[in-house]
Amino acid sequence: MCRHIAYLGPPVTLQSVLIDQPHSLVHQSWAPKLQTSGIMNADGFGVGWYVSDPAHADPEPARYRRDRPIWGDAGFTDLARVTRSHAILAAVRSASTGMPFGESACAPFASGRWLFSHNGLLVGYPEKAESLATTLEPARLLELEAATDSAFLWVLVRERLERGAELGAALTDVAQLVEENGDEQEGPAAMNFLLTDGEAVAATSIGNSLFWRGLDDSVVVASEPYDEEPGWNRAPDNSLLVATALTVEVSAL
Repeated sequence: MCRHIAYLGPPVTLQSVLIDQPHSLVHQSWAPKLQTSGIMNADGFGVGWYVSDPAHADPEPARYRRDRPIWGDAGFTDLARVTRSHAILAAVRSASTGMPFGESACAPFASGRWLFSHNGLLVGYPEKAESLATTLEPARLLELEAATDSAFLWVLVRERLERGAELGAALTDVAQLVEENGDEQEGPAAMNFLLTDGEAVAATSIGNSLFWRGLDDSVVVASEPYDEEPGWNRAPDNSLLVATALTVEVSAL
């Protein structure tokens, strides 16, 4: 399993969201509190963010990904200190058994204006991919960034986004597809998805913890609260969250 987080609101430094908090994503990489599989997240990390300067507007986010623990990357510490953004999505990785390593296997995955992360496990992958990919053109499978379940699920989500689906609808459709093709003997899939286009965030809570907190004109969505301050809300299992900096809607899947 992994831990991930998204922020929307006034521009802030990456450091303030990902490092400075008492139970920040960096802290969760080596001491998660609510993780149900794996004891730490040391198999790589990634951060995506959007340009907030109107003079240099760019709808496509930047990414910084590495195949090492986030706590051991001094370059990221410097980058996080001076980089500001109104929209951030980041993840630390605990690789599932049998999944490859490398930067390309680390979330966030990206295409155009979208960033995506998956915290969980697609049970039965890669054999399961055949039954889930029936709606895809074969060439789409060549777009996999890595031979992992998360990269495969991202192709499924991205295909729906490119057909015009809203963020929440794309995640819901893929989650339902996986559930419909599930096997009771294999056990349920864990599908905490996190998706943003820089203006809104959508997330699913399926088999793993998911929290959110709104503060004035900002919102944070995360696998775990990054501090002990009041205002954190736990999303129910099997739910969909869709948020902007000012609004949060949680509904049953």
